[in-house]
Amino acid sequence: MKIEVFADPHMAAQAGSRFVAAEARSAVAERGKFTVAFSGGHTPWLMLRALADEDVPWEKVHIFQVDERAAPAGDPDRNFTHLRESLLDRAPVPPANVHAMPVEEQDLDAAAAQYARTLASIAGSPPVLDLVHLGLGPDGHTASLVPGDPVLEIVSADAAVTGGYQGRRRLTLTYPVLNRARRILWLVTGNDKAGMLVRLRKGDPSIPAGRVRQDAATLIASREAAEQPGTSAGVVAKT
Repeated sequence: MKIEVFADPHMAAQAGSRFVAAEARSAVAERGKFTVAFSGGHTPWLMLRALADEDVPWEKVHIFQVDERAAPAGDPDRNFTHLRESLLDRAPVPPANVHAMPVEEQDLDAAAAQYARTLASIAGSPPVLDLVHLGLGPDGHTASLVPGDPVLEIVSADAAVTGGYQGRRRLTLTYPVLNRARRILWLVTGNDKAGMLVRLRKGDPSIPAGRVRQDAATLIASREAAEQPGTSAGVVAKT
């Protein structure tokens, strides 16, 4: 895992936007399109706003979601609400290239199967995304792969439904599709993540995030998250 540390969350978000833009240009040059899945969270919103101003071949970009809460359209709990406000309302992404998780469906299991088919129709069968952006929770979760949820053991589906977590059921991408991605970008900020960041870097399989492949991963972190005892070795610090 390549690791870069920046002075604050804003700088980390800007670095993340530059990383995504570079991956988009490279994927389009090599394969004619760029498939990316974004997670939610406050720092990613900063990253997405910065990404809207980057040099990106938007007409060739396909945007997916890593996870989503089962909530009505426009609900502030929805990751897609913030994805739209931060990026989609600011960048000329063709509407047909935006693939929101269908969490408003009554049958969430059918919705997950539908989303897996959408992934396959754009990213191949089995789908291989060019880039997956992930965050890290204080409990070690990533995507909506949370400790103790049966969804952690799913190996035969690329999207699945979780149990309740923080008051909502969710749709999430699963380990199989995450671990097939060509590149993985971790964006981690906040000193409440420091302990879990140590375990992530060690590939600790006892936390959900530790089960994501590391050989194709880049970690961009704020100093408060990364430069804690036990985390500084091998870190490329930037200001």
